Order: sequence, then structure tokens, then C-alpha cells
Amino acid sequence: MKTVHRLLFAMHVFVGIGALGGGLAAITNPHDPLGVPSELLKNSPFNDFFIPGIILFTLLGIGNLLSAFMFRYKSKYQGYISSIFGWALVIWIVVQCIMLDTVHFLHVIFFLIGLVKSGLALVMLFEKPLFPEHVCGLKMLLQRSRRS
Repeated sequence: MKTVHRLLFAMHVFVGIGALGGGLAAITNPHDPLGVPSELLKNSPFNDFFIPGIILFTLLGIGNLLSAFMFRYKSKYQGYISSIFGWALVIWIVVQCIMLDTVHFLHVIFFLIGLVKSGLALVMLFEKPLFPEHVCGLKMLLQRSRRS
């Protein structure tokens, strides 16, 4: 479990720092953050990157860093917290690809990071056990795997 905790911690820090940087760039220069023209938002409800920058900075930046910080306290709910921010990243990337009407290599990478974070969080929830094991017959599967 230490490996799972370390991986999740590292992913939260990595995503959090990147989101703080990207969000800050979008807030301070909403029409051309990091060289990305606001014309890419023509299929979105936004005229510039200011509001998406605020969301990126707060939800994915501060949120992931707080989640990483929570590992220090060994909260039994860390699996839920990590899962929330893993799925938030997945949803962010999907919505971003729809609004920008394009898929970039970095979108794929961060989408996969979000899925891995969510999967590792699920491992934590099964380990505690805080996941409702009776869902879909998972309780029987877990009992069989524990006997092996």
C-alpha cells in the first residue's frame, strides 16, 4: 500500500503544480495564455480563458495539492478524496477537448493520469475497506481472491 500512497501523492503534486501554473497563466493573460489563442474557444461558452483559468487554478491546482497534503494525516477517507480529484481531472480533459474541438497529446496523458489516480484510489478504498463490496457481487470476488 505504501507504493499506492506514494504514487497517488506524486500524481496529486504533479497535477496540482501544473494546474496552478496553467490556471495562473490563464488568469493573468486570459486572451493568450502560454501562447494559446482565445480563438480556440469559439465552440465554447467562454470568450477568453479567465473563467476556465479560475476553475483550473482552484479545483485542479489547489484541490490536488490539498489532497496531496492530506496524505500526511493518513485520513481513512483519502481514497474518496483522491478519487474525486482523479475523476475531476478526467472530466476536465473531456470537457476541454469538446470545447476546443481538438485532442492534443497532453490531453491523452492527463486523461490517463486521471484514470490511474481514480484506479489507485479504488485500490485504497478496497484495502480499508470503505468501498461497498456488495455492489455487483464484488464481495464474493474479494473473498475468493483473499483465499488464494
